Amino acid sequence: MGLALAFAIDLLLLLALLTLGRQSEAPQPAPKPLVVDLLPAQRSAAAPAATKAAAPRPRTRPRAAVVPKPPLVVPIKPPIVTPPPGLIPMSKEDLAASDLRNLAKSGSGAGDEGDSQAVGTAPNGDILYAAEWARHPTDAELGGYLPKDAPDGFGIVACRTVPGDRVEDCTDIDQTPGSHLAAAVRNAAWQFRVRPPRKNGKELIGSWVEIEIDYEHAARN
Repeated sequence: MGLALAFAIDLLLLLALLTLGRQSEAPQPAPKPLVVDLLPAQRSAAAPAATKAAAPRPRTRPRAAVVPKPPLVVPIKPPIVTPPPGLIPMSKEDLAASDLRNLAKSGSGAGDEGDSQAVGTAPNGDILYAAEWARHPTDAELGGYLPKDAPDGFGIVACRTVPGDRVEDCTDIDQTPGSHLAAAVRNAAWQFRVRPPRKNGKELIGSWVEIEIDYEHAARN
């Protein structure tokens, strides 16, 4: 009797275990499908999970390269040289009334068609003719090249004539000893207006002429 009771209890326990196992194997609910939000941006922005877009960084304009301005160059005018007080430069024609040496040794005038007078030999061996002024130089043109403390005296140069009644390639010939007046005449010669020599009524442009300038102090009261 007791053995049968124990067997019945074991059988009941076994049935209870089998029933619990079946309940635990009940089917699980199917997983929910993935839902993608295709709503417009303004509507989706109201969702709790929405995040604020990062504010754009302001753009800075690149600084233009600074180009330094060139230094301002102020032209300097050459000083005006005035002759020493009391010394007046004079051309040969200005002293025509005195017993000084004559510049136009030929004695020809502006309208004279005679041949120019030969007075010597030029530095290159050609004939050197007496010069004839087309325009006398002014005191300002001559005085700016006088040496300091220049004495009374004369300066003689030989120059080659070029078109336009001008001269170039001047060379010292003679001067009052120690006066440096020949150099003063030579330096001022670029301003001179001298007619070219003539031969048989034809101008000999390119020929050489002798130019003499006499200087003397003005009379003092």
